[in-house]
Amino acid sequence: MTKTRVTLDLDSEDDSRLQQLAERRGQEKSRVISDALALLDTQEEPDIEEDVRRLEAFNRDQLGVPLEEVKAWVRSWGTANELPPPVPRKVV
Repeated sequence: MTKTRVTLDLDSEDDSRLQQLAERRGQEKSRVISDALALLDTQEEPDIEEDVRRLEAFNRDQLGVPLEEVKAWVRSWGTANELPPPVPRKVV
């Protein structure tokens, strides 16, 4: 694969985040950027109409799941005590 040199202007916070990601992954910053681009390329375009429909349903019904319950559920994945998915309820 042919490589091209590119200069990016990042603020110090983003540069620090990129450096930390590279260090955690044991990769060069350029590899982290390449992986991020590959991931972005796999993402579908946002479905704005679906987002609006869901927001309208929430505004009408006020059904949702508190963030802390979602976090606890996700943290339990792959453990011996995996939690069932949280059930939406009124969250006003």
